[in-house]
Amino acid sequence: MKKNHITLIISTALVTGSVLVGLCHLYVNQNTIPKGVQISGWSVGGMTTEAVLKDLNDKFQQLGQTSLHISAKNQDIPDMEWSLTEAGVRYEADAFQSAIMKLNKGNLLERVSYRWHFERSFDIKPHWNSSPMKLKFNMAWEKKNFGVPINATRRITSNDQVVYTPEVSAFQLDWETLTNRMVSLIPQNFYRLEHPSLTPLKIQLPFIIANPELSVIDLKKEGINRKIMEFSTSLDSSSEGRLYNVNSAAQATDGLLLKPGDVFDYGKIVALAEDKYGFQEAPVILNGKLVPGIGGGICQVSSTLYNAAIRTGMDIVERRNHSLPVRYLPKGQDATYATGSINFRFRNNTGKHLLIHVAVQGKTLTVKFFGTFPTDVTYDIESITVGTLTPPNKYVQNSTLPVGGQEIIQNGKAGYIIDTYQIKKVDGIVKERKRISHDTYLPQKTLIGIHPENKMDKDQPIVPKEKTIIEDGVSGPNF
Repeated sequence: MKKNHITLIISTALVTGSVLVGLCHLYVNQNTIPKGVQISGWSVGGMTTEAVLKDLNDKFQQLGQTSLHISAKNQDIPDMEWSLTEAGVRYEADAFQSAIMKLNKGNLLERVSYRWHFERSFDIKPHWNSSPMKLKFNMAWEKKNFGVPINATRRITSNDQVVYTPEVSAFQLDWETLTNRMVSLIPQNFYRLEHPSLTPLKIQLPFIIANPELSVIDLKKEGINRKIMEFSTSLDSSSEGRLYNVNSAAQATDGLLLKPGDVFDYGKIVALAEDKYGFQEAPVILNGKLVPGIGGGICQVSSTLYNAAIRTGMDIVERRNHSLPVRYLPKGQDATYATGSINFRFRNNTGKHLLIHVAVQGKTLTVKFFGTFPTDVTYDIESITVGTLTPPNKYVQNSTLPVGGQEIIQNGKAGYIIDTYQIKKVDGIVKERKRISHDTYLPQKTLIGIHPENKMDKDQPIVPKEKTIIEDGVSGPNF
């Protein structure tokens, strides 16, 4: 009797278990969405998965066809009608689609538990890709409708007046604001599909004023207020090649803008001129002699610049006089140049920017400085000869001369020692007088022919071997 009772219990349990397993299989194998599930307010519980996914895709397409009215207030731009899809909007319900895929994953108990606890509320997610709008409202569109920002400019007139042209601003789309407006405007649910009589979505293009990088205020802060110095030298005796070289160096210098504290470097100007314009043949100075060479005349530009600089009180960083006096300036007021050996440099100490204009007009080279400089301050320059150097003799043998005889083949030229002073005046009253240079111009030898048997005096100076330095040019013959 007891054995039969146990058998009955086991049989009942097996039957009950089988029924439960069968019911579980029926429960998890349903092809419908669990009851009570909504997607952004749309009830989908009890619908088949296929039907929900199809209807969901249809609704997304309908939302994408929602009309978007685009306008630009206070701008001469026609209104536009786009759909949300054309504007770059798309919808997805990835969370819902991921959830229903899990209904068929896992073992039986996991599937039962997942379906029983299935999430009841899901949202659709709109995404906006700004590319279509950025393609439409690109820089070319902005330029066509509003122009582009233009920097302020500064120019020097023919009568040396400093004239400023104001900057020009332009409208540009404010993409940050437009993005915020689009994100807040895009429907987040299916409400519009349920109420088709609603007015189209409207968005107003936001604009900002785009200013150029450089304004008149910025330019005027540089301090280019007026012409503060003009200095000219004559080119009357210059050959065609020399004129070309002077003009090349002048063009390379013209328009140079020095910031406060910047150092003007003539070596860089020469390199630029040679690279951009090239130099022609003209006499250069080689060891105190004028000889044929390339680039002759470039030191007239450095010398003219030097005179403008010392007459505005600039700090002279590096300068040396020519070994020979020059015809276009008083002795002591020139500035030579020799590649790799001698340079001319000065520092802009005005506290503001300094604009340099250099030009050749006819047979005159003119340097002009524009910037900031006290109107009551002037600098005079005075050069004084403090010593004269006697030309040494150089003897060359000439067998056609009688023994004991000699003849002067070429007269020498005296050399000079020059002190140059800078006199500062304020309202015409001398406030300072200081020496700014102590220069030596070498004498040129007297060339004397003598018979080979002539004896030279013991006291006759012996000329040392000279170092090859090419002044006032870039190359020349190497004797």
